[in-house]
Amino acid sequence: MFLNESVDLAVLKKRAYNLRWASVEDGIIPLTAADPDFPCAPEIVEAISSFTKSRYFSYGPSEGLPSFKESVATFYQTKRNVPQNPDFVLPVDSAAFGIYVICKAFLNREDEAIIFDPVDFLFRYSVENVGGVAVPFAIPPGSIAIDFSRLESLITPKTKMICLCNPLNPTGKVFTKEELLLLGNLACKHDLIILSDEIWSDIIFKPFVFTSIASLSEDIRNRTITVTGFSKSYGLAGLRIGAIMAYHSDHFSKLFAASLHQSTIHGANIIGQLAATTALNECGYWLDEFVSHLHKMKEFVVSEINNIPTFHCIAPEGCYVAFVDITKTQKSSLEIKEFLSKVGKVEVVPGLKQWFGDGAEGYIRISFATSHEILTEAMNRIKKVMM
Repeated sequence: MFLNESVDLAVLKKRAYNLRWASVEDGIIPLTAADPDFPCAPEIVEAISSFTKSRYFSYGPSEGLPSFKESVATFYQTKRNVPQNPDFVLPVDSAAFGIYVICKAFLNREDEAIIFDPVDFLFRYSVENVGGVAVPFAIPPGSIAIDFSRLESLITPKTKMICLCNPLNPTGKVFTKEELLLLGNLACKHDLIILSDEIWSDIIFKPFVFTSIASLSEDIRNRTITVTGFSKSYGLAGLRIGAIMAYHSDHFSKLFAASLHQSTIHGANIIGQLAATTALNECGYWLDEFVSHLHKMKEFVVSEINNIPTFHCIAPEGCYVAFVDITKTQKSSLEIKEFLSKVGKVEVVPGLKQWFGDGAEGYIRISFATSHEILTEAMNRIKKVMM
């Protein structure tokens, strides 16, 4: 399923936008947005095809399809050890929008939210767009110990939320149970909401293990709001479907009101919910094979990168992105990005503040969710111009 012949470049060059094949000049290999080059599982297509044959595309319930809510809750109960009530699952039109909805529901103007640095820009964007203040907390790469005393020192009377991204995009760090307990206990001590972004939680490389922070204790769970999506694990980015999970009715009511679903201004489309339900219920085998393929690609890419004298990469523990230290080049992230694009004909994501925060400068991010052949060609191009 994850061979080079499975990658349909003709289709990707017409449909894969967001910095990818349809957004770059012909001849450039995009290792950019974290979106797989492989087609989704066939069961998802079959479910969508069967649904559309009736030719009815009616409104669904504003709080979400019961089948979707049940499948998400069952997954979290069986795979994440979280006692998830399906009534408190809310489909949203993407995990990205889910982050925004959580910030809107729980932050008032000038409230502070602690975000990691580096981390995906959506956290800062969401906090600031509801009038909040994003307070960055540096997370070191790899297994370097996190200074939780410094994290606590950032908490002020204005702090209302800690934003957890686990696994952490762009570094690929998977937080240990012990680290999550420390973070969760801090949130309990200071009466903070935990926003737990778990969209990458299926993409974990052995021997590392994912722990959902809501599984640790009832006290931690009752102040946690979990958000997830299906684009990374199942290739459903264009269907724009995610889920927010609360653990009691008060939190769910706030989220539902903030989502504007009840007004029909916003809502998660029915086909997206159907696709995600099918993915969770029937496509575990596909995900297992995908992760197995990604593990091989991770090993290959990290080895190739570390053979370049001016590049260095700590192997990601999760996510299918490599966060590459390019400081030895004595060039900025943007300069390396532009050089690789123009000369090497490979597109990467530069470690700019606008994408990942101040802590990303001196790095580039490379996605390896593609075939071995495409990665081999891309790495050969990079090595040719950097060595």
